[in-house]
Amino acid sequence: MKQTMKAIALDIAEEVFVAQDADPLMAARIVEACGQRGIKLTQVATMRDLGRTCGIEVGAATAALIVDFVDG
Repeated sequence: MKQTMKAIALDIAEEVFVAQDADPLMAARIVEACGQRGIKLTQVATMRDLGRTCGIEVGAATAALIVDFVDG
C-alpha cells in the first residue's frame, strides 16, 4: 500500500487496483486518494488474485499501474 500511495502522490498512477478483502481502513485511504486525484479505481476479488496478477507469490492489497516515462 505504501508504494501505491507513493505512486498516487507522485501523479504517476494511471489506475489503481484494490482487493475487496484488503484491510478496510487502509483501502479507504487509497480509494479517497484516487477520488481526489481522479485516478481510475478497479476492485479485485481477493488479495491473492491481485498478487498473482502482479507476478508475486503473496497477496497484494493494492497495486498501481504507473505511467511509463520515456526520455527523448
